[in-house]
Amino acid sequence: MSDDLVKSYQENGYVTGIPILKGKQVERIRRLFNEVEKKEGREKCMIGLRGRHVDIPFVWELATHPAILDCIEALMGPNILVLSTHFFCKYPGPDKWVAWHQDVTYWGLEPPDALTAWYAVDQSDAENGCMRVIPGSHRLGILDHGKAAQPGNLLSINQQVRLDAVDETRAVDLCLKAGQISIHHGQLIHGSNPNRSDRRRCGLTIRYVAPHVKPVAESSLKEPWPAVVARGEDLEKNFGETQLNFH
Repeated sequence: MSDDLVKSYQENGYVTGIPILKGKQVERIRRLFNEVEKKEGREKCMIGLRGRHVDIPFVWELATHPAILDCIEALMGPNILVLSTHFFCKYPGPDKWVAWHQDVTYWGLEPPDALTAWYAVDQSDAENGCMRVIPGSHRLGILDHGKAAQPGNLLSINQQVRLDAVDETRAVDLCLKAGQISIHHGQLIHGSNPNRSDRRRCGLTIRYVAPHVKPVAESSLKEPWPAVVARGEDLEKNFGETQLNFH
């Protein structure tokens, strides 16, 4: 993570196209996810695979990959918690999309400081519904969210930021090759269009926080955060202790 990329993140709220895995490593992760998909089923794989870094080894492997953690450390500091992980698997079809939203709005964190690394299991592009962002919107603070009127929103409680707060003409597509990541600020406005291709678009989101962040309210999922130390140390213990079930 160069100084220029750190500056770009601070100004725009995101960086993208960072290479993490290549070649056979990319294919291995895709094969391992395909096995999970076969076991769990497509319906669950769309948005139902949350917090699986505690029981699926390759998810923990990605969440703690040194190249990703080096980037997170440059943006957040040396002490890093994996707050949670979440697969977003968008299959071909016009009826599933993600409304404009900010990640931390319903996470119940204080301060609401978090960031997300989005690892591309599959190639992610405009045709198959890649993530889109509004550059600089992380500086607006936390905005009011309502409910999306259009059906098919994949967000957990159908949230959507007020449309008058979004200038869609400024939206940027975050196209990623499989094996690359983007990183975005927890207050950056982002969403995605339907998958209008004949290809799956699978990504793993990895949520990170520093140990000073506290869970002060129940999240929208009404589940405790499965936070685990990924690098450095956690002296605050705000999230308690989460056990990794494959160790």
